[in-house]
Amino acid sequence: MSWTDDRVATLTKLWADGLSASQIAGELGGVTRNAVIGKVHRLGLSGRAKTTNSGVKRAKRLPRASGYGRQGRTTSRANGSRTSAANLPSRPTIEDMVAPEPKKFGVVELTEKSCKWPYGDPVTDDFYFCGHEAKDDCPYCEYHSQLAYQPAVDRRRDRRAAAR
Repeated sequence: MSWTDDRVATLTKLWADGLSASQIAGELGGVTRNAVIGKVHRLGLSGRAKTTNSGVKRAKRLPRASGYGRQGRTTSRANGSRTSAANLPSRPTIEDMVAPEPKKFGVVELTEKSCKWPYGDPVTDDFYFCGHEAKDDCPYCEYHSQLAYQPAVDRRRDRRAAAR
């Protein structure tokens, strides 16, 4: 597909009208959204009209299916039942857990079920991995998975506290 003068003129008009790259690609046919974006950048097109309604409705956010909802709110379960978050098990905090003494596994000693939490600098001789038994479908043990996988709410709270 080549960019003819007619196609470039149509692209320029549709871009100025506020259509998205996907919509323009659909109008032109035979071109992808990324090709439209690339051509827009090469042409140096910038300011475009903002549409008040793009015609695409956003999906409403559904309640989280995980067991870690906020206090007092209800969460949906996979089976369709709804439970109060106050009755759900609380997530253990890292402060409540005791850090395990690392087994100091080297790279050749690691198995599929070993915790792969690194200690030290990989370019030095005293670099090693935790080595404790990893959780199911996770490269880390219970303690290190709590460090690695923090809920977004906790990360936002920690960032706000650090900014003060």
